[in-house]
Amino acid sequence: MGQINPEELLLAYRLGIFPMAESRDAEDVLWIRPHERGIIPLETFHVPRRLARVVRSDRFRVSFDRAFAEVIRGCAESRPERRETWINDAIIEVFESLHQRGLAHSVEVWRGDNLAGGLYGLAIGGAFFAESKFSRERDASKVALVHLAARLKTAGFKLLDAQFPNPHLDQFGAVVVTEERFQQLLSRALTAPADFYFRAGSAVGAAAGAAGETAAAVAGPGASGWAGSSVLQVITQTS
Repeated sequence: MGQINPEELLLAYRLGIFPMAESRDAEDVLWIRPHERGIIPLETFHVPRRLARVVRSDRFRVSFDRAFAEVIRGCAESRPERRETWINDAIIEVFESLHQRGLAHSVEVWRGDNLAGGLYGLAIGGAFFAESKFSRERDASKVALVHLAARLKTAGFKLLDAQFPNPHLDQFGAVVVTEERFQQLLSRALTAPADFYFRAGSAVGAAAGAAGETAAAVAGPGASGWAGSSVLQVITQTS
């Protein structure tokens, strides 16, 4: 089974390159740099009206970095609408290593004690590379994305990369940029002083407080997400 060196992977992401396997059982990965890139601008992130009602209802409980291994394996599962995935064992292994270093993160969406969905990605500086998401219940992965965007926006992130243009993401305000434009946005984001983990007393912590939550309520691995109403206060673009 092929392995991915974590340092080489981090360098690749800094250059706008990411790995994908041809199938779940593939031994090796391909290194991809699309000519067109899908991104979701955080300043204009949009929550559709019906989804906003779901977020506000707190039907699901949301946490961060509480079940990374379960989330990445959930994303790698085959499902009726997607028989093959691009996440193989090499990708799982390297991202679990980066999670242990505090660089790869997961958003978990729970119904009671059951994992209903989630997403995972990689944070470098003020850039967050969203890798994959999954749902076992309707809207679970969408709720995860909304909570992620609110956290990133408050924490000082400048770029939410969605990799490929995807019509499903248009509802959230996703746009397509050229490779050259993406490299410009990435270069600026990598030097931004963002902090995925909220720290009490910091500017991002104060912003979290302005949204109706204390910094302590969202700090650190395993922390719970905000209430849905606070998330929607951070993301004002609803319709």
